[in-house]
Amino acid sequence: MEGVAQALGPLFLLILLGAVLGWRRLPGGDFWPDMERLIYFLLFPAMLVATLATADVSQVPVARLALVLLGTLLLFAALLWAVRPKLGLDSAAFTSVFQGAVRFNTYVGVAGAAALHGSAGVTVAAVAVALMVPVVNVLCVASFIAAGTLGPSSLGKSLLALMRNPLILACLIGITLNLTGIGLPGWSGATVELLGRAALPLGLVAVGVALRPRALMRLDRGVWTANLVKLALMPAVVLLLAMALGLDPVSRDVALLFAALPTATSAYILARQLGGDAELMAALITGQTLLAMATLPLWLRLAG
Repeated sequence: MEGVAQALGPLFLLILLGAVLGWRRLPGGDFWPDMERLIYFLLFPAMLVATLATADVSQVPVARLALVLLGTLLLFAALLWAVRPKLGLDSAAFTSVFQGAVRFNTYVGVAGAAALHGSAGVTVAAVAVALMVPVVNVLCVASFIAAGTLGPSSLGKSLLALMRNPLILACLIGITLNLTGIGLPGWSGATVELLGRAALPLGLVAVGVALRPRALMRLDRGVWTANLVKLALMPAVVLLLAMALGLDPVSRDVALLFAALPTATSAYILARQLGGDAELMAALITGQTLLAMATLPLWLRLAG
């Protein structure tokens, strides 16, 4: 347990630092919204390209990793729709519960993989991102469409935004550079790698800035459902599948880490834009991020 706490502790401290900065409104103005856009559109994609373009992906059990992560993701997506009538939630609230249960905080996931297993962990995490990000985004947009919260004009914008998602594009670029053998020649490799190094610490601080402590006052059926799926049921199924399929320790830990991550802070923006329950989404983001500081080390200790 001490080893896991040593690895994840600094990450949680950076999130708490961000929470303090957000509470004190430092540096103020549009600094953090602009910084979050810089991380999302430039720094984090640079890290994904740098990792995927040069990684020895042959060392990663991609098929089994995909079966574990995507199989579990699709299973719980289907189960949420199956139990929707019993939850008694309106359409807007259900879309937020759905996002809270299936989305994951990429910054915390990649940073945690790096802290636990170094470059090997980052490589597996980059593959996990490449597998999960497109599927999760399609599922979430589809949930808004199926729930009927999208207007006709929003549908086209949502699909266009999906095709322009910088994380999806970065994964495609990195994989293409890897498969073609081009890699990152000359100074481009060092430049993209330096950009990518800034993504994780700044991303973790930005996660903390986005927390909304007042939203923790909301504790209803939607909150309990999303938290139960995201922080308990999904990691339990992933751990069982990883053990059954014989994943190596690094892949197993990264798969479990991504299954047990809190939901993404970007889900709040999506909820506001596409007709979801933004207040419920804020409660899920804040509550899961704080709860994950306790549950993530426990799951990883159980796996070890």
